[in-house]
Amino acid sequence: MQSTSIEPERRALDQVVQRFRAALPPNSVITDPQQLRTYECDGLASYRVVPAVVVLPETAEQVREIVRTCAEHGVPFVARGAGTGLSGGALPHSSGVLVVTAKMRRILEIDLANERAVVEPGVINLDVTRAVADQGYYFAPDPSSQQVCSVGGNVAENSGGAHCLKYGFTINHILALEVVTPDGDVVELGGPARETAGYDLLGAFIGSEGTLGVVTKITVRLLRKPESVQTLLAGFPSTDEAGAAVSAIIADGVTPAAIEMMDALAIEAAEQAVQCGYPEGAGAVLVVELDGPAAEVEHTFAEVERHCGAHGAFEIRVAADDHERAMIWKGRKSAFAAVGRISPDYIVQDGVIPRTALPEVLGRIARLSAESGVRVANVFHAGDGNLHPLVLFDDSEPGANERAEQVSGAILDLCIEHGGSITGEHGVGADKVKYMGRMFTADDLDTMQRVRCAFDPAGICNPGKVFPTPRLCGEVPGPRRGVHPLTEAGLAEQF
Repeated sequence: MQSTSIEPERRALDQVVQRFRAALPPNSVITDPQQLRTYECDGLASYRVVPAVVVLPETAEQVREIVRTCAEHGVPFVARGAGTGLSGGALPHSSGVLVVTAKMRRILEIDLANERAVVEPGVINLDVTRAVADQGYYFAPDPSSQQVCSVGGNVAENSGGAHCLKYGFTINHILALEVVTPDGDVVELGGPARETAGYDLLGAFIGSEGTLGVVTKITVRLLRKPESVQTLLAGFPSTDEAGAAVSAIIADGVTPAAIEMMDALAIEAAEQAVQCGYPEGAGAVLVVELDGPAAEVEHTFAEVERHCGAHGAFEIRVAADDHERAMIWKGRKSAFAAVGRISPDYIVQDGVIPRTALPEVLGRIARLSAESGVRVANVFHAGDGNLHPLVLFDDSEPGANERAEQVSGAILDLCIEHGGSITGEHGVGADKVKYMGRMFTADDLDTMQRVRCAFDPAGICNPGKVFPTPRLCGEVPGPRRGVHPLTEAGLAEQF
């Protein structure tokens, strides 16, 4: 019985591989088992699946041919950018095709008169800014991984970054997309103007985590570099004082470009990794950056210094030049990787709470850590309440992974309890599927699934992600009876 069910699947894969080899350049189709293991996970290495086939297209036309072939044979496919995601969103399908866009790295057009550029999905985030920096422009979204993550991946996850407090997420900086739909059609979403008529399909696609199609071309907004930039580092006795300072700054009507917080454990890791020289003995530090017209920055910067001092900052440093600014940011930007210096394993969590709930939630996290014996390092976008708790453990210790997972889940429950979200920028992917039912009702999830089915009625585009036990397209909404067909087929889990 087992061989009978597997044979059609193998035949379909053999047929698509033959088509791929005919349509793609040499060495663009990978089927060797050892080479396939290179792509078994994204930045969340605790989830691993070896794909059946990996393809590396170089053009939009090749992507279209790949997707059409998969659609014709009913073979699932997953798009992958640089593989830096932290939610398992690019986790491969064991019986499917992984479409890697890393070779699509061309900046196709720079139009400074209209403040935009057109890039392929594999272009590295920071390379967009590098291409226009000499002319006084930059690309605003700045994930901590911006030196290695791709713009296509940023679109899939609607990535944020330190400066999203003032400038918004990826969605605020995308004008248009060229997309290959799950049936192999090429469509344009959005347009060169900042507003378009009709439904906001561009908004629906950005942040859809690769479940609605494969992006092949991206028109991004470019911003002029601000006249003045000032960066401040403030050391506080604890996160309570630092959090109070953040609330006071925002309540005063000041909108910094960024307000980032790190607690003592995160500071310890950063010091070991990059020797960033943060204030000695600090229980928390704030990195605050303001930009804009020089007169405005000068005035608001004085207000920020005043609020930090009034709420217990024992040391305040102001960057005198670009080098000092880079050193202040170096500790924050390296924080995730730096934690590897103080713990052999860790979970990078990503939840959102109202900014005013910061003191209470951070206190609850500290109690969770103390009660469970699981250390938690906190580093996050304090200005908009986007938490990134780093749950530390040693996988070689029996039961340590399970305890860390329990603490990680409890932190997400705290976010939901306080009116927040289970993800701010890393996405749901494979990692947080089981938490979707805690945040949304069954009717909510059914409605979202209908949107997905409108784009992908065959259910072959990044299946098993985002939705817990997804409904089959066309399935009648309502309570389920018995085992879901996708669960029975091993393509989804029941939560």
